[in-house]
Amino acid sequence: WGSYDSVDQGDRFQVKRLIVRPGGKLSLQRHAQRAEHWVVVRGMARVTRDGQLFDLVANQSAYIPLGAAHRLENPGEEPLHIIEVQSGGYLGEDDIVRLEDVYGRR
Repeated sequence: WGSYDSVDQGDRFQVKRLIVRPGGKLSLQRHAQRAEHWVVVRGMARVTRDGQLFDLVANQSAYIPLGAAHRLENPGEEPLHIIEVQSGGYLGEDDIVRLEDVYGRR
């Protein structure tokens, strides 16, 4: 799908830079202990949030509340660059419940 780097972290927050390849998408997932805020810095994002589907371009953002089913996709022809701000009591990668995944992950 792409890659991510952790840019900053502290008490109850983490900031990541995500790069999603053209045509790539993350799993449909939810988190029990964190919310996320996505800011598009380059490219176009297709966001699924609790059944809603909408597109974002540079300088637009989406809030993903705690527990919301969500997915990020890149329908464009150039890499999608997102700044993701996570907030919550636990920010580990094992706080991912995958509801659907094209890569067969659980």
